[in-house]
Amino acid sequence: MTAPGGPLRREEFELSPPPPGEAWVRVAGCGVCHTDLGFLYGGVRTRHPLPLTLGHEISGTVVLAGPGAETWAGRDVVVPAVLPCGECATCRRGRETSCRAQRMPGNDFHGGFASHVLVPTRWLVDASDLPDDLELADVSVLADAISTPYQALERAEVSSGDGVVVIGAGGIGAFGLQIARVRGARVVVADVDPAKLERAAALGAAAVVDVGGLDARAARDAVRDACREADLPEVGLKVLEMSGTPAGQRLAWSLMRPASILGFVGYCLDEVPVRLSNLMAFDADAFGNWGCRPQLYGPALDLVRSGRVQVGPLVRRFPLDEVQEVLEAARDHRILERPVLVP
Repeated sequence: MTAPGGPLRREEFELSPPPPGEAWVRVAGCGVCHTDLGFLYGGVRTRHPLPLTLGHEISGTVVLAGPGAETWAGRDVVVPAVLPCGECATCRRGRETSCRAQRMPGNDFHGGFASHVLVPTRWLVDASDLPDDLELADVSVLADAISTPYQALERAEVSSGDGVVVIGAGGIGAFGLQIARVRGARVVVADVDPAKLERAAALGAAAVVDVGGLDARAARDAVRDACREADLPEVGLKVLEMSGTPAGQRLAWSLMRPASILGFVGYCLDEVPVRLSNLMAFDADAFGNWGCRPQLYGPALDLVRSGRVQVGPLVRRFPLDEVQEVLEAARDHRILERPVLVP
């Protein structure tokens, strides 16, 4: 990326000797995320000055390891999207994704829309022993689309018998639905895209709600009706906003009930007016979720290895040479699956 809006420019580079604690990873696949679209098309600024290689959902094989990282040589890995320092007061409190010294591929340094990427090895995730029907390229989405909703559901303490509403049935929402079901929750999914809702129903949603074209009140009422019909408990309803849209955020807030927990996972630049006193009136909790602690990647990947969370039907591979066309298609909502770019 050389300028907002593109086009992207292809460049060659040398694999220089890695510094201590870092390694070159040959990219197997790199997922395309809403954040990448925000950087390129949405006016969101990268922390690294342009030009910058985007892409933060990376899987691959370590081909060259620096001093102190030799044990990673030759191993298949996933690179976490949030790489905390691990030493500061925030990290010591177990809030690594709030670390002010964190680094993110495709934001703080060159990312995975490339043949190789140079990364710190401290938080690499061992991605060996995948089932035969799952490619290493496909599990690139563990870096964000799977791990981010995994942490959000952990923070919301979703467990057996809970009622959960997932707003947004895209890449993160479809995985969030599956993880919530693994934890024993009944899930209602809301979206504006009938194809995504059809997929959510096939993945086991207790009910799906098309809120496309509805005003804020009608959308709220439609979701509440679906929750009642699906027999979700009114007390302690857990709402996860994963669309990253103003309408989705307003809908999430409007669904607050007694003892609710609201998690905001999707990101947008718009200001959304809400009545903050509802938190007090309903004795509810709300939190924001940025990425996932590296320590949770292993348990999340185990759900994939066991088949309890499906990945294959939710991703679609494209040649990296088509990156420009893929990003434009993702921006225009012309790809249902999570795109994965393969060098």
